[in-house]
Amino acid sequence: MSEKHGAAWGRAAAHEPRWPASVAVLAALALYIVLPKELTVGPQWLAPALELILLVPLAVVGSHPSTLDQPWVRQLAIALIAIVNAANVASLALLVHALFAHGSQMVGQRLFLSSASIWSTNVIVYALWFWELDRGGPRARLRSRHQPPDFLFPQMVNPDSAPQGWSPQFIDYLYVAFTNATAFSPTDTMPLTPWAKTLMGIQSLVSLLTVALVAARAVNILA
Repeated sequence: MSEKHGAAWGRAAAHEPRWPASVAVLAALALYIVLPKELTVGPQWLAPALELILLVPLAVVGSHPSTLDQPWVRQLAIALIAIVNAANVASLALLVHALFAHGSQMVGQRLFLSSASIWSTNVIVYALWFWELDRGGPRARLRSRHQPPDFLFPQMVNPDSAPQGWSPQFIDYLYVAFTNATAFSPTDTMPLTPWAKTLMGIQSLVSLLTVALVAARAVNILA
């Protein structure tokens, strides 16, 4: 790999820990559990139980880097993220329905806390998507040769500002997801590929819907 690529292409690097992503999943699980029952689909324990069933083997495998290259590991991770995402979108749909439903009993404080939980989960789940899909996944990014980047990080534009062997980790993708959900658009990290642009667009739409329709209505009720 040519030196001119710098941090844009990375170097062969050490194992990236998966525990930050596991903690993020647990945070999303906790945010789901505290939602009112009417904002969950089916039994309230169903989605958290499915997420834990998938998370446990991923956490175990994460402690043995030699097994992370198995195809089923990535498939399991994508399935886990998809479940978290689907549960959060369903909760948002139910919350919007409750907002406009005739005779809704939801008070302003409850609406506000529920929308905050859904918005926070939206940040977490898209950070997980970005982290899992960029350049073929966290394992592929550690190799000296991998797929072209899906996101243009500042360190890729200015390789001299990045440490030797730099590669984006979960915290970098969490920051991208947070700023995208807050600004409703990319900030310092640009999407390069169609799927990255699509995911960032969907996340912005969900965030805008949550903030503009739900949180604003909750504030009006409180006022």
